[in-house]
Amino acid sequence: MIWNLGFGWLFMAVATVCILSFIFSLGLNVIIGRDGFGPFGTMAIVTSGFFGSIYALNAYGISLREVQEAILAGLVGAFILLMVLLLFKAVIRRV
Repeated sequence: MIWNLGFGWLFMAVATVCILSFIFSLGLNVIIGRDGFGPFGTMAIVTSGFFGSIYALNAYGISLREVQEAILAGLVGAFILLMVLLLFKAVIRRV
């Protein structure tokens, strides 16, 4: 799915995901506080997890033809990456 996008559409998709994940990270930063990565760090993690999971599923051979499937796969990947990194940081801070 990502390979079929032109430069303009790919730029718009990355910009949209960055903007929405930054808004999400501002709220999450207030909730998590110093245990998080800050708004820009969380935005980068969520954005990279979103597109990384879509890319990984496409490379694995799973076709995401519908936009809803790609959005769901991207959100699941983004939140799994964020959860794993937050758990890793929490373990490191407490050890």
